[in-house]
Amino acid sequence: MPNKYLYINTIGCQMNVYDSAQIAMGLAALGYQQTAILELADLVIVNTCTIRAKAEQKAFSFLGRLARLKAKKPDLISAVGGCVAQQEGRKIFKRIPHLDLVFGTQAIDRLPDLIQKIETQRCRIVDIEPAETPRAANAGARVPAADQVSQFVTIMRGCDNFCSYCVVPYVRGRETSRHPDAIIEEIQEFAQAGVKEVTLLGQNVNSYGKKEGLCSFSQLLSRVARIEPLLRIRFTTSHPKDLDDELINAFRTNPKLCDHIHLPVQSGSDRVLQRMNRRYTKALYLDKVAKLRDTCPDIAITSDFIVGFPGESQADFDETLDLIRTVEFDGLFAFKYSDRPNAPAAQFEDKVPQQQSKQRLQVLLDLQETITRKKNKTLVGTCWTILTEGFSKKQTAGSLNQATPAVQWTGRTTTNKIVNFYDDHDSAALNNMAPGQLVDVNIEKAYSHSLWGKPIESRIAAARLKGEGSYAA
Repeated sequence: MPNKYLYINTIGCQMNVYDSAQIAMGLAALGYQQTAILELADLVIVNTCTIRAKAEQKAFSFLGRLARLKAKKPDLISAVGGCVAQQEGRKIFKRIPHLDLVFGTQAIDRLPDLIQKIETQRCRIVDIEPAETPRAANAGARVPAADQVSQFVTIMRGCDNFCSYCVVPYVRGRETSRHPDAIIEEIQEFAQAGVKEVTLLGQNVNSYGKKEGLCSFSQLLSRVARIEPLLRIRFTTSHPKDLDDELINAFRTNPKLCDHIHLPVQSGSDRVLQRMNRRYTKALYLDKVAKLRDTCPDIAITSDFIVGFPGESQADFDETLDLIRTVEFDGLFAFKYSDRPNAPAAQFEDKVPQQQSKQRLQVLLDLQETITRKKNKTLVGTCWTILTEGFSKKQTAGSLNQATPAVQWTGRTTTNKIVNFYDDHDSAALNNMAPGQLVDVNIEKAYSHSLWGKPIESRIAAARLKGEGSYAA
């Protein structure tokens, strides 16, 4: 069989990254080898996101540029999948006439058959029909070859919350959870292939298994923790209204659960939260934060915010800033509100002017950067066990010490902070290092988005238990 090359452009969340890996796995059976070189591709797939207008625009911009490559390679198959495909369906053909295939979020299992049909019949296809059996509930999910330290694992799909700004229930469907046995089997295969860390994915992992009568999310975490030689477990995303004491307690009792939680709040104003249909108050959110920190004092808390939501007053925005000052998040993602098709908030009339939203966003980001820098500086002089991921973006430390170039590695703390490190006295040891190793690093410098340090003589041979993630150097 002659080589055929697949190029995937993945836009959006970690769930899309996971889906793209599943797509590549499925198409490998048809002889498609993944490539990072667009010009080599025989099949180009854009896996799209529609959660914000900018992500959708990015997808259509890329699809538009494919016209030139299609003109040079008439047999090139071009396809668009993911949330934009589910949302727009056949309408995409009018906007992108050189497109061959539009497939929705529940058509990934059918994709190999769709591609084969296009190869043999040179036809155009739209498949945005729901799966007869939701993918998230299927046992024996395909597992891609694990050649990385960390891997995403989707444990559930869809959402039942219907926040007024969000399109997820409309493009990914209602919430369905995979059976825990299928999840465990997939993670075991990853671990056997050398993966040391997994991140469990869901729109709201806190409600995992409730509809289907499966185990609770905390019980699932306990099962995952028994898998060897897995070292670390992460998860995202949590909905504050469903964060219960059982899960909070898991940060104390589960030895492999990393002490970091991403807990999107979106706004600090109760009035805005009610219009967003978030179903919690600022006081309830702060109560959950207090319980998390009582249970796990060193836990890192990150969050999401939307600024300029329809009707957001200056007083509402000031309450958001007050929440940020009170919680002192370790980091956050913040975005200007944008209307999304099908989302109820698109019909709200009291829109905030774009320029005002832009200004508010900058104020919020500036405040958080100040907090992040302050929190990171408190880590200088402490030591953390880093799970190495590979070479850092700067593979030598010449910019740090011009006289002593050295290999520079990168990894993360259990609190999900990026740490770059090198050793000017023992560069040979770092040259022989491999991804997936645990290294004790003394933090010497702190920046807004990362830390920098040097390895010290190892005092820890295995993963730490909870409460032993850092210590004074």
